[in-house]
Amino acid sequence: MNVLLVAGARPNFMKIAPIYRASLACRSVRCSIVHTGQHYDREMSGTFFEELEIPQPRYSLNAGSGSHAAQTATVMVAFEEVCLKERPDLVLVVGDVNSTLACSIVAKKCGIEVAHVEAGLRSFDLAMPEEINRMVTDAISDHFFVTEESATGNLLKEGKPAARIHEVGHVMVDNLFHQVERLSRQDVARLDGFHLKEKAHPYLFLTLHRPSNVDCRETFGGIAQALNQLAQSRTIFFPVHPRTAKMMQEHGVHLAERVVLLPPLGYREALFLWKDAEAVLTDSGGLQEETTALGIPCVTIRENTERPITVEIGSNVLAGTSPQGILAGFQESLAKKERARVPPLWDGRASERIWKVLTEGEGGANIS
Repeated sequence: MNVLLVAGARPNFMKIAPIYRASLACRSVRCSIVHTGQHYDREMSGTFFEELEIPQPRYSLNAGSGSHAAQTATVMVAFEEVCLKERPDLVLVVGDVNSTLACSIVAKKCGIEVAHVEAGLRSFDLAMPEEINRMVTDAISDHFFVTEESATGNLLKEGKPAARIHEVGHVMVDNLFHQVERLSRQDVARLDGFHLKEKAHPYLFLTLHRPSNVDCRETFGGIAQALNQLAQSRTIFFPVHPRTAKMMQEHGVHLAERVVLLPPLGYREALFLWKDAEAVLTDSGGLQEETTALGIPCVTIRENTERPITVEIGSNVLAGTSPQGILAGFQESLAKKERARVPPLWDGRASERIWKVLTEGEGGANIS
């Protein structure tokens, strides 16, 4: 089986890395990594791929940034050439970025089957570009690999055949457990965050980058108000996304001294900090799930989430974006910590189950 494994941006590589590593145990599978280059990222050096224990991408499409339409079109044109050259049996896409959508459409137009990892997740907010990418990708996929029961329910309501839906767990959790184990064997004193953690107990970890949160002066100002109030009693480590840094300057947003502004961090550096945090505050999707897997209280600074299971089992609190909501959400997250659970199949073996389904027709949970 000739498989093209697609990643569009650095976070996607955290998802495809365990899938690629698990493919090496399948003799019948030839798996090639395609990097669409949706986002230029100077951190993605040879060392980056070595840390993930995967090879450099076989194909780099260098799509670059641009509007959603321009970026999607550029990826489609470049990926079509790869498909015509490789003639793969399957294109495997992950997540919900523009490259996920673009490569799925191209594959189907070329008569190639598509497998979507993290299928069925829905925020039901069409103002989110990612929601549109998720819905369209699922509309044309052949194999649906889901992380939670709500995703299965969404797909069944949309008319997808139960036999094609497979609850396999979460590849992000596969990578998380792999990286935590590697950290346990590493000399962490060499990490930049080592001395930061020594000086701050307890501390919080924050990520903030969504346009809906940082582009609006009033919304960003309210979030900053809540952060500054939390910073009165604890340190907050905040790796600042370039977009967020730009909007902080434009809006004149001022954060308290105990909100420690950091440059964008590599995956392992960030993990080293947030895995021991009192709580994580974020508007990211992936961190909601990773904190759940490690039992770290999470406060999601959004009005909705496409990861409802993290809220249902108590590890994640959907706080909204108002100062009052964020502060109340933080207190609620600490109160729920002891009652939080880990979802079924989030055990670090999702990638193995995916290949078992694709090569043997079995391995995921029964959806019938």
